[in-house]
Amino acid sequence: MNKYEIIERFPTVLEHKTLWEAVGWGNIHIEMSEQSLAGSLHGVVVKSNGEVVGMGRIVGDGAMYFYIQDVAIAPEHQKHGLGKLIVECLLDYIKERRHENGLAFVGLFASRGNDKFYEQFGFKDHSPGMTGMFTVFE
Repeated sequence: MNKYEIIERFPTVLEHKTLWEAVGWGNIHIEMSEQSLAGSLHGVVVKSNGEVVGMGRIVGDGAMYFYIQDVAIAPEHQKHGLGKLIVECLLDYIKERRHENGLAFVGLFASRGNDKFYEQFGFKDHSPGMTGMFTVFE
């Protein structure tokens, strides 16, 4: 039985790259990852036997807009409640630090098939009235 520990810190660049690639998101450039992590608001990692096996982070303006990014669990550690633990920790951070006189808009993009997972936290598809859109520059 694995014992898990959640730690409030950003993943290192190597931990980020390892988990990113382990869950099938493709390859990531180390320098880009380093800069992206440095611009984040908050992060958490999950450790098992001294090894980071999960991560999640928040990007945004820290007052009104927050985006949950990079929630990833190493495949061999999935289905143990770690994703839920990470998202709960990230949402607690947002609730505590959002601007006291306003709302907090919290967004994310879910990997294919993970919509139901995020719905348990109140996330929902707002289409057709509102759609999530993005573009990628390569």
